[in-house]
Amino acid sequence: MATVAQWLEGARPRTLPNAVAPVLAGTGAAAWLDSAVWWKALLALVVSLALIVGVNYANDYSDGIRGTDDVRSGPLRLVGSRLASPRAVLTAAVISLAVAAVAGLVLAIVSAPWLIAVGAVCIAGAWLYTGGSKPYGYLGFGEIAVFVFFGLVAVLGTQFTQALRVDWVGLAAAVAVGSLSSAVLVANNLRDIPTDREVGKITLAVRLGDARSRLLFQALVALTFVLTLVLLLATPWCAVGLVALPLAVRAAAPVRRGLGGRDLIPVLRDTGLTMLAWSVAVALALTLG
Repeated sequence: MATVAQWLEGARPRTLPNAVAPVLAGTGAAAWLDSAVWWKALLALVVSLALIVGVNYANDYSDGIRGTDDVRSGPLRLVGSRLASPRAVLTAAVISLAVAAVAGLVLAIVSAPWLIAVGAVCIAGAWLYTGGSKPYGYLGFGEIAVFVFFGLVAVLGTQFTQALRVDWVGLAAAVAVGSLSSAVLVANNLRDIPTDREVGKITLAVRLGDARSRLLFQALVALTFVLTLVLLLATPWCAVGLVALPLAVRAAAPVRRGLGGRDLIPVLRDTGLTMLAWSVAVALALTLG
């Protein structure tokens, strides 16, 4: 039976910045419009955190029952390592997604009821990433989905629920966060190219190959800092977003050096920290601006 620590590891805490960063950036974008609402930001954070934990447990379950995780060099998987039953992990996924649904429903009702449909699409996307008969994560669309759900939808949704509108500042922040969030998945799938190819999981990294996946990762990270310069048009305070650059350089170093396997695990952590630091800095900058 899995311990509490193993259940926590199975939730993949290194991915939590992917949930926190878009809410920070979206709240900063709402503050730019003089419309930040703290309790709506907290609700959005609950939705985002519960959704990503649900995604992680759902992936653990679906990949585990398919045998995809029988041989892997990445973080712990509960079903693949036989530490927890598929049913238990599925239950954890359903509970997490239900929490996201309830918090999202409340947020939609007090903001704009049509957001309920957006939430339903997000939950369906979470499950169908590796679940169902034709999971899109096995077809190379995972990075696109992460960019859309944890970039565009999460940031602009957070801004909209507070300000009841979005603007180009929110869009720039959404693309920046989405790029870094996608970069995390690129690094994860880059590490797993050999085992994914063996089990027929055709991720974008498998399609592109090792060398081009490394270039894609670096391009996604670089795009965030290009957009930081674009945000200077809104307020010079956004220059503080460049404080995340050293973290980005550290994150990209193993990718540039051609490292693989477990040597790429720190890349996930450092890319997540880059995203978190950038979002905190830019959110503060937009609030001050």
